[in-house]
Amino acid sequence: MDPAAIATLVQELFVADGPVDRPVRIASLVAFQGDHRTLTERDLPRIASALVEDVAKEIDEEITDQARPELTDALARTLHTLGTVDLDDLRAVRLGPEAFARHLAVGAPDADEGLDAADARTHAALREAVCAHLLRFLTIRSPFVAAAEDAGFEERYARDIVAAHDHLTIYGIDLTHSPDSWPLDAAYLSLETEIDGGGPSAPAEQALAGRTRVLLWGVAGSGKTTLVQRLAVSVARGDLPAPLEGLRGRVPFVLPVRRFRRDGFPEPEGLLSAVRYPHAAAQPPGWAERVLSRGRGLLLVDGVDEAPEDERERLREALRELPARYPGNVWLVTSRPSAVRENWLASERFTELKLSPLSREGVTAFIRRWHAAARQDITDGADLDRLSGYEETLLDAVRITRDLGRLATNPLMCGLLCALHRDRRGYLPRGRKALYDAALSMLLERRDRERAMLSPDGIDLPQEPKIQLLQKLAHWMLVNGRSEMDRATALETLGRYIPAIPHAERQGGPEEIYRHLLNRTGLLREPTPGSVDFVHRTFQDYLSARAVVERHDFDFLIDHAHLDDWEEVIRMSVSLARPDECAYLLEGLLAARKDARPVHARHRKLLAAACLEHATELDPEVRSRVHRYTRDLVRPTSLEGARALGWIGPIVLEMLPDPGAVSDEEAHRLAVTATSIADDRAIDYLVRLRDRASWAVRARLAGAWRRYDTDRYAEEIIAHLDERELDFPVSDLEELRALRRLGGRPCVQIAGAFTPEQLAEGLVAERLTELWLAYDLGPDLDLSWLAVFPRLEILRLSHRNAEVTGVPEGVQVIVAGA
Repeated sequence: MDPAAIATLVQELFVADGPVDRPVRIASLVAFQGDHRTLTERDLPRIASALVEDVAKEIDEEITDQARPELTDALARTLHTLGTVDLDDLRAVRLGPEAFARHLAVGAPDADEGLDAADARTHAALREAVCAHLLRFLTIRSPFVAAAEDAGFEERYARDIVAAHDHLTIYGIDLTHSPDSWPLDAAYLSLETEIDGGGPSAPAEQALAGRTRVLLWGVAGSGKTTLVQRLAVSVARGDLPAPLEGLRGRVPFVLPVRRFRRDGFPEPEGLLSAVRYPHAAAQPPGWAERVLSRGRGLLLVDGVDEAPEDERERLREALRELPARYPGNVWLVTSRPSAVRENWLASERFTELKLSPLSREGVTAFIRRWHAAARQDITDGADLDRLSGYEETLLDAVRITRDLGRLATNPLMCGLLCALHRDRRGYLPRGRKALYDAALSMLLERRDRERAMLSPDGIDLPQEPKIQLLQKLAHWMLVNGRSEMDRATALETLGRYIPAIPHAERQGGPEEIYRHLLNRTGLLREPTPGSVDFVHRTFQDYLSARAVVERHDFDFLIDHAHLDDWEEVIRMSVSLARPDECAYLLEGLLAARKDARPVHARHRKLLAAACLEHATELDPEVRSRVHRYTRDLVRPTSLEGARALGWIGPIVLEMLPDPGAVSDEEAHRLAVTATSIADDRAIDYLVRLRDRASWAVRARLAGAWRRYDTDRYAEEIIAHLDERELDFPVSDLEELRALRRLGGRPCVQIAGAFTPEQLAEGLVAERLTELWLAYDLGPDLDLSWLAVFPRLEILRLSHRNAEVTGVPEGVQVIVAGA
């Protein structure tokens, strides 16, 4: 089947000219009648015969030699009706292929004469398929029809985008009703990003402003998909924050990679169907092509890490070719950091941004936002008081308890901590394994049992059988390299294992158990009709690890340890395994393999080091061996390698070399590694870098302030940095006050929202010579308050404003992009 051949046949049915700036009667456009005819009615059987051959292949219809003449004659009679149809091209296109086919059938009541029932059905299928091609031609030939149809479809599409993405799961808030879904506006927390290679952190919306190609890195649970949802909904509604006004009028395409991971990046006409948009068939012919060709698209490619490793290069080629073919569109591509190397898309002018771990202020804001959302459905005063008490005690616990502070680094983990803290009336488990076990207990059993809820589906499964069945689904996804499975496959998988689980077998078949797991566990969802996945990849990884450990399949893990999307599963397996199993797994990661590439061997050894902190009990000899094998690997030779080491976690701090005897270039890489570890233990290592004269080292240390305890970092790091040519970042009032206690600095970068009064009071006026306002100050900016800084010489603004007034005389203003 050749689509181009079908298009040529359809085009032959119509005259080449005719108005395209208004609706036109179809009868006046056909080429076999009128003053400008190029066909005769005797040509219709020829065209019909060719269409029967090609369209039958397109719709997988088998045409026998005996039926072919009768079907050709029937289709020719249908095509003849185009010369008498009482529709214009716009009305016909709005009818759609099915209704338009019925309209032609009414106009040719004798078309099926002589056909048996089976051939009549075949003719109906051919007629509808041909009508789809006819309407595509009519849409493409007339800019008026295309514009009218595009506008109508885009209104519907925008509503559907909002309906599909304007909600978030906040774990454990709604402990009575399912699902735990909340409006995006109520639940969304602005995420912080940092530019790869240095620079101040900034809210994601601000960092994205003015950029048309961005590769965004973020660890599991850091909020990548949430940001994609936020952008899609904001653009679809036309309700945009000031920094993103440049996206107004764009058409968002939410493109989870897992939906097309093995088929390659879809062409424009296949974008919506590839991501299973339910009304993809209703898009006007050529619509997506027109959107992209006019540079109106916002393409949100979410989850490069969910493509198989051997398919990522093909995806990368598409992300090189498509932006070049369709200039003017905005691209945001997201990935876990380990899945793509540094500068993966740099040659295509993609800016690389990284989602920062939640700062102390971000954690506080999330906890307060979570509890505010939880209060919405509470009417009892005593319950409200209890919830307020839980909120304050949790805030104190996260600030004071190191283990909890280390866990509360991203929205997912913060949500789990909030839910568990409330569910357990102020008690929190410590450590990763304990946290996930407690979360599963809350979601799978206690939430319903402790509220005396009767299962609405009549199924009452204890916690362990639910976990066993969920593990089977997670393990299937792990083995098959998937983060989503067909519903039919899920039912088949459950059907294989239900007979081995008596509690489940007694209560229903695969369909009933599947619906129960979907509706009552809070862990599964159906993102599109016919598919199922886990609400978050982290739960899938944890349950996969449980399945692997129960099966003692550690060789299976070791064989796949070089694959970055197995890292979390292996770490969690270590936390779940017994001491002898941990030792076996770690020894396997260290062991030389004949078929291993050097980069894979290095990856395995670093992964072994990363797993140490998750081992509850481990032979000291094995621990020592891991240290010995990995000590020489922690001298990164690139910024990419430096960041990768930092993502391993605090254990790396014990293995980093003494920075006192290295070059400035290597010292910078060591600073990148240490500041990538959001744990106050990193301060002890950074102290040994604070006296470096290198600007790159000093800038890296200054820019990391907000990740650590404010006062301690100020005293031990900020106070000792050489001030020359260095901007000192300030993101909140605590840092502003701490910098003032240090006597102020000549060059200060304001990376958070402050009032002029706060800055006038907090900055040391007699020292300030250069001020950088690295946040959006709004369209009208009165800077007369800067007169309190008599030595100020330079003012930098990171955002172009509509009007800047009141700048003191003698102050040079530098605006980004100006």
